[in-house]
Amino acid sequence: MKRLLLAALLVTLAACGRPSLNDPSLSNRQLNLEEFFNGHLTAYGQFQDVFGEVRRRFEVDIHGTWDGQTLRLVEDFIYEDGSTELRIWSLQQTGNGVWQGTAPGVIGVATGRERGNTFNWQYRIDLPVPGDETLRVTFDDWMWLLTDDRLLNRAYMSRFGVPIGEVIIIFERN
Repeated sequence: MKRLLLAALLVTLAACGRPSLNDPSLSNRQLNLEEFFNGHLTAYGQFQDVFGEVRRRFEVDIHGTWDGQTLRLVEDFIYEDGSTELRIWSLQQTGNGVWQGTAPGVIGVATGRERGNTFNWQYRIDLPVPGDETLRVTFDDWMWLLTDDRLLNRAYMSRFGVPIGEVIIIFERN
């Protein structure tokens, strides 16, 4: 019973304080995914659990190409423990500021919306974890264009609707 109450409390707290595309913009910048991610980027990030403990850090080398219809992102992850992961995204703009995408491990289609300097991206994925296993999680990704060459990403992760942690990433164009 205590675990059920704790889980309900965590779900309730996780719903509080989430960003919204309707939040006032702190900038007049316009994020255009196809422009920002076209070329070579480096990202630095970490995962921390719901208790605030940093569990994993990583660096990502990203090569993006935009052919006018598809934004292709080749992401080479290098984790602090020396393990690696390759993820290749294919994204298409399906409407004004509306995107969808696929990548190996992603369940179905990821969907996202751009508004001003903000992008919100949601998907479920079988995420590799240490020990040659995968964990099916849901991501609620929020990105904000900070400068022409820097993007902040905060991703809320959950499993079965229960928050399990957050990923913070800084993307830098090279």
